[in-house]
Amino acid sequence: MKTRKSRSFWTHGILLSMLTLLAACGGSDTGKSSQSGSALMAAVPPVLAPPADTFGLTSDSNFFIVDTGAGLVFKIRRLDNGVSTQSAGDIASLIYNGVQYQDQSRGSQVNSGFDYLYTGLSAVTVNADVINTDYIRVTVQAGNLTHYYLAKRGNPHIYMGTYFTSEPDTLNLVRYIVRVPVGVLPFGPGPSDLRNNTGAIESGDIFGMANGETRSKHYSNMRLKDWSYIGGTSSSAGLWMVRDNNEGGSGGPFFRSLLNQITSTNQEITYIVNYGESQTEAYRPGILNTYTLVFTNGAAPGTLDTSWFANMGMSGYTPSSARGAVAGTAINGRNTSYGYTVGFANTTAQYWATANASDGSFSSPNMIPGTYTMKIYKNELAVDTRTVAVNAGSTYNTGAITITGDPSSSAALWRIGDWDGTPAELLNGDKVTTMHPSDVRMSSWVPGNFVIGSSTAAANFPAYQWKAVNGSYTIKFNLTASQVADHTLRVGITTAYAGGRPKAQMNAWVSANPAASTQPSSRTLTVGSYRGNNTMYTFSIPASAFVIGENTLTLTAISGSSGTTYLSPGYSYDAVDLLQ
Repeated sequence: MKTRKSRSFWTHGILLSMLTLLAACGGSDTGKSSQSGSALMAAVPPVLAPPADTFGLTSDSNFFIVDTGAGLVFKIRRLDNGVSTQSAGDIASLIYNGVQYQDQSRGSQVNSGFDYLYTGLSAVTVNADVINTDYIRVTVQAGNLTHYYLAKRGNPHIYMGTYFTSEPDTLNLVRYIVRVPVGVLPFGPGPSDLRNNTGAIESGDIFGMANGETRSKHYSNMRLKDWSYIGGTSSSAGLWMVRDNNEGGSGGPFFRSLLNQITSTNQEITYIVNYGESQTEAYRPGILNTYTLVFTNGAAPGTLDTSWFANMGMSGYTPSSARGAVAGTAINGRNTSYGYTVGFANTTAQYWATANASDGSFSSPNMIPGTYTMKIYKNELAVDTRTVAVNAGSTYNTGAITITGDPSSSAALWRIGDWDGTPAELLNGDKVTTMHPSDVRMSSWVPGNFVIGSSTAAANFPAYQWKAVNGSYTIKFNLTASQVADHTLRVGITTAYAGGRPKAQMNAWVSANPAASTQPSSRTLTVGSYRGNNTMYTFSIPASAFVIGENTLTLTAISGSSGTTYLSPGYSYDAVDLLQ
């Protein structure tokens, strides 16, 4: 037990101090043993009491009070108090080293409160238990959703778990929001710092600044696979949300969504379990989603041990012994300029693994048994798809895999951009996830014609095209007599808004209107996400459409819908090429 170890340490330290002082006084054979006992006692430091072990659970009529024994004391509201911004089950107080980190006018909670998760259901029950003397579990039950707060003796953390058998329907999402007074936690991601803005410029959640820059909670996003914790800091503390493997989320390893928001009153740290914005997959209920609120002295959080969750009696928990794995020995045919990710998905769960840069080997452990669609992604573009079966206690080995679905392997007369599932290498593509398209830091979305052989993708080909902004874009290129033949034009997009898609015209030849692709129904291009369902449009262009010398290709954004400027139908480019 930690208490016994602590007392043993203090006793050992005091004995060492006394022995050291005795040695310094010469012991019994130095001729200095005549030193008075009072002088010796004066030299010995006072015996200090061991640090108090304050870990424990108490309660009053309004709260369950959890002391972690590590400087963090938090309260969970037991009953509805009639305040619309608070609910039973909320974190109502969050005191770390004597500082209150919880907004006292609002709760930290799932969505907008546990009493507003399901239509017609407002009853919330809250219970608390001490388990095996070293752990505390607070259980919140709200309709078909169960939320857990866990504490482990000696850790300044709040471990959490959320399990639901049906999606909450009032907001159609599941996220936990921690609301901290900005005065005690002032520092966080700049793109989502809304302080001193000049007002909303889009939909009440994207704001302008006096210098022409833009800010939004959406611009705190990162690809899911690229972050393991999010949070904010002060000069003396850090507050972080550490995620689990997100197996119960939806959207896969490249999903982007809001993580943080700083206002004039609060810093909000948001953990997304699932979210309808830029949604590419169906929600996955029936899995326990775990994440942890961690206090530090300001440093980034370290690796957390959560193996003890197995003994906490949480609904939906699947132990390691009931899980399996998938591994592969190599991925051949890779372009080593890119990183590769191996993703797994079915209706129950999602996982991913990063392929080894040297040989493409990979391993995805701790998977819930089932049959999964496995995709190998070149950056964010799927270039291989197959099926794997996961069984408890065993590893499915794919052996060596050879990629055959990379569009870059097709010979082209010319190519703009890279077939990698992102617009990052195109004009403004390095900025679109952290600012609005109208931001002054963006280059003009109307850069002029693209000339094959002299223009560059980064300077001259826009990452996004909208019907009402840069609705037609021209590419000019030369052909020799031997090149005047039938060709295939390929136009790749990563996502689209309001049914936007490209139509092609080659000189006088005009393509038919292609069908709209299946894409997320929410805003994407203005809220920092180009992530959707990668789609390739192919146009078979006859030889009669081409001429010797200069040819002109025009790509036009079309849609049966309309809209204003950056909320008009549009799409995000991946690459464009003309095959030989």
